[in-house]
Amino acid sequence: MTIDEVDLEAELATQIAAVAAAGGAVRIEGGNSKAFYGEPVEGLAIEVGGHSGVIDYDPAELVITLRAGCPLAEVEALLAGERQMFGFEPPAFGPGASIGGTLATALAGPRRAYAGGVRDFVLGIKMIDGRGETLSFGGRVIKNVAGFDVSRLLVGSMGTLGVILEASIRVMPIPETELTLAFAHADAEQHIGWINALGGEPWPISAACWHDGTSHLRLSGSERGVAQAAAKLGGEAVEYDWRALLEQDDDFFAGDAPLTRVALPPTTDDLAADAAQLIEWGGAQRWLRGEVDLVGLREQAAKLGGNVCAFRGHPPGAGVFQPQPDALLRLQRNLKSSFDPAGIFNPGRLYPGL
Repeated sequence: MTIDEVDLEAELATQIAAVAAAGGAVRIEGGNSKAFYGEPVEGLAIEVGGHSGVIDYDPAELVITLRAGCPLAEVEALLAGERQMFGFEPPAFGPGASIGGTLATALAGPRRAYAGGVRDFVLGIKMIDGRGETLSFGGRVIKNVAGFDVSRLLVGSMGTLGVILEASIRVMPIPETELTLAFAHADAEQHIGWINALGGEPWPISAACWHDGTSHLRLSGSERGVAQAAAKLGGEAVEYDWRALLEQDDDFFAGDAPLTRVALPPTTDDLAADAAQLIEWGGAQRWLRGEVDLVGLREQAAKLGGNVCAFRGHPPGAGVFQPQPDALLRLQRNLKSSFDPAGIFNPGRLYPGL
């Protein structure tokens, strides 16, 4: 398949330079499938979704370079045609999801704990800064790591540092086969101890989750390797919709109750929270559905070395992201001023002043 080739780089740079000169704010928009994520932003809408096209893709090199407006679903279909995929298993959260939004939010799916996060796969990025200037960091091949850290810095920045124009992303082969096993574990603590114990052995695990007394474990790899691992691990082979978990179409996420994401060191025991809980990433990511004491939960998570995100459905003013220590907030503001001196990009999307 092909993806529409539309180069809007010059047009976008002109728009941004004009806003920077006149003063004001810019709200970066792509497919808007993840517009719910983060604090609300006011400003002139800069449409990036039309900036599309695959610039370079050689399946043998395991790298794809493409513009930020490329629809995620179309890119994944292109990769699947070559038996390849994004290793971080990004959620779409809607048909309009784009590559730019995938990088800006850095949201990843069940495979993230075993294959790596979005930042781990980004080799290079081209962007427009707050002066309307085009900057490039990194490269298009795996061995080229010049400027690599700057590229990674933009991943997850929620559009507060600039407009991502294009990116070079490492891809990986689709496994020969996958199998899901189910195990009974009465509570979260039992699951966490079990899944972390498995981490001491080279099992071909690509996803794990626990909810309501059942642990699901996904094995990925060769037919022989998966079959041998399944025979040793035991459990019951089941059909489990990992895509529904990825896209939050699973029954756990149904309804309008507030959804809270808690990131913790994976071996941390069960949280002191009354809400329904679903655990992923070997205990490192925990979803809570229902009302929670955000302030108390954040204090608890901070003491444990984690953080809490009011992911969606929380009252306005609750603060989406965990408050940062003053020293870290100063560092982030310094980065913001370097890339976006006038503060025009998605102001306040992460924190006040960012």
